[in-house]
Amino acid sequence: MGKISVAAKITHVPSMFISEQPGPNQGCRQAAIDGLGEIGRRCDAAGVDTIVVFDTHWLVNTAFHINSRARYAGVYTSNEFPHFIQDLKYDYRGAPELGDAVAAIATEKGVRVMSHHVDTLDLEYGTLVPMRYINADGRFRVLSIAAWCPWHEMEDSMKIGQAVREAIEASNLNAAVLASGSLSHRIHDNNDAPAGIHTISDEFYRQVDLRVVDLWKDGRNKEFLDMLPLYSTLCHGEGFMHDTAMLFGALGWDRYAGRAEILTDYFTSSGTGQINAVFPLAA
Repeated sequence: MGKISVAAKITHVPSMFISEQPGPNQGCRQAAIDGLGEIGRRCDAAGVDTIVVFDTHWLVNTAFHINSRARYAGVYTSNEFPHFIQDLKYDYRGAPELGDAVAAIATEKGVRVMSHHVDTLDLEYGTLVPMRYINADGRFRVLSIAAWCPWHEMEDSMKIGQAVREAIEASNLNAAVLASGSLSHRIHDNNDAPAGIHTISDEFYRQVDLRVVDLWKDGRNKEFLDMLPLYSTLCHGEGFMHDTAMLFGALGWDRYAGRAEILTDYFTSSGTGQINAVFPLAA
């Protein structure tokens, strides 16, 4: 019987790349990089072999989609931030059987899901950026699920998370599930962006984000889930925070009573709110 050993909400801010480079911003995202590295170490310690990423940079306008390629390999430059992410080489083994199983279970739950085995369907940077720091050597298999879902129901994303858990438990896999996306995500206006790389676009968003983090740390997860639909729209949650709904679906939704462990303290980046937080699982 398979299991989920690591679950987390993670950042994928592209400024981690400029943090690596000489210049005025060198080291600015080291805490975020270190938090992702710690998740990789915890995956190793738990014997994880497969990582499922709910990717808020994979936009889908109808149905839910899973990239079930047997192998992902290529060179990536971001069309959104080409000045940040350029010529990123990657090579990861996929988890096609798991992708197909998730789609089959979610379909039985009444959710429109498609599992794709298409060699030209590439990964998005919501998967590629964290894998750079968690899985640089490709030791973990990767399954990427689209989580930028502008016309989808939160309940269906919850069911996707449930299907991920059921599919993992029906396999022989030891998995991690990662919700890759920000908290609030109102990026700075264009002319404010260069000076605002380390700030929030409005104090309101910071205050709501901090309240959410407190709820997570206190294990008050039902309260958070009750506010998630409005929070995701009012504070411009990345991908409408369907990644987070998927994560909590995998954790047990409002029955989950765990208290989040913060690996990277809340920080602001280019107008948005970011964090690396691990959600412990029952033994």
